[in-house]
Amino acid sequence: MSTTEPNPAPLTIEVEHLFKTYGETAAVDDISFTVRRGEIVGLLGPNGAGKSTTMRILTGFLPASSGIVRICGIPVASRTDDAKRHIGYMPENNPLPEDMRVNEYLYYRGRLKEIGREKLRARLDEVLQLCDLKRIRYRIISKLSKGMRQRVGIAEAILAEPDVIIMDEPTIGLDPHQILIVRDLIGGLRGRMSVIISSHILPEIEATCDRVLIINGGRIVAQGTPAELRREVLGLTHYEVQLAGDLAALPAALGEVEATLVLESTVGPDADGFHRATLTTTLDKELGEPLLKALTARSFRIRSFNRTEPTLEDVFLAATKRSWDVIDTPGGANRKPETANHK
Repeated sequence: MSTTEPNPAPLTIEVEHLFKTYGETAAVDDISFTVRRGEIVGLLGPNGAGKSTTMRILTGFLPASSGIVRICGIPVASRTDDAKRHIGYMPENNPLPEDMRVNEYLYYRGRLKEIGREKLRARLDEVLQLCDLKRIRYRIISKLSKGMRQRVGIAEAILAEPDVIIMDEPTIGLDPHQILIVRDLIGGLRGRMSVIISSHILPEIEATCDRVLIINGGRIVAQGTPAELRREVLGLTHYEVQLAGDLAALPAALGEVEATLVLESTVGPDADGFHRATLTTTLDKELGEPLLKALTARSFRIRSFNRTEPTLEDVFLAATKRSWDVIDTPGGANRKPETANHK
């Protein structure tokens, strides 16, 4: 009996050949990507990479020079107001009216978002509960901490239950405890809303996002899940082992386990005769058990052994460095769009 794959979630964001130029400089340079319903996607890049410009174009606050952006199938350029009804946007350094109370502000924003009065009252209670704001719902915004203000911004963004949430640096300026709260809030949206987040805090992106887009020089230089990016950008799996024995026999032991498994470097020996060895392989498969068996069979003594995963920061640095090598080639950067196809 044959089985069929479940239908993938529909696309909520479609970006095709997006350009934004300022004079001779391309702030966004031929970007294309899609986001499916329920996905949380991280947008990474150094300062000036084009992240905020891309987000502002997606939300309809900034026109593109050319290219196509659709939100839930609606072209943003020609039907901006219709597209905005499907978007919740939290800009960096989100401006909030300091003289309003939290409840008043969210009610006011809900009415602007065309939520009916009866539905809005119920929805306000849901959002205040979700964002842990009920106890401060009558507080004046100017009296709130930075973390509380960020939660008010998230509450406003999700208030109308939009299909797409776009957040520019939602954890900027927060302490570690506040970051964890915001991370949990964003994670709770998974499966219900599509979320795009930009952040400089790479561990937060790795912990929160299903996929990551790395932007540099206005271009997407790498994209995929964190695991896919590790394989694509770095390509190697690393093992760290502290061992004592005849190092001359080590290459043969490694070859018995996997042909691509090689000794990259050694440090030592220390006072007890142990070396710290770094092993690499292009194979993503777990080799820990056969490797330990091969080493002990050749009389190596093992003090510690672990497989080391490169962090998203390692991937980010490698991807952006690689992209600069391309951008710095003649004609590799600051090119203008060849056609004006802004639909």
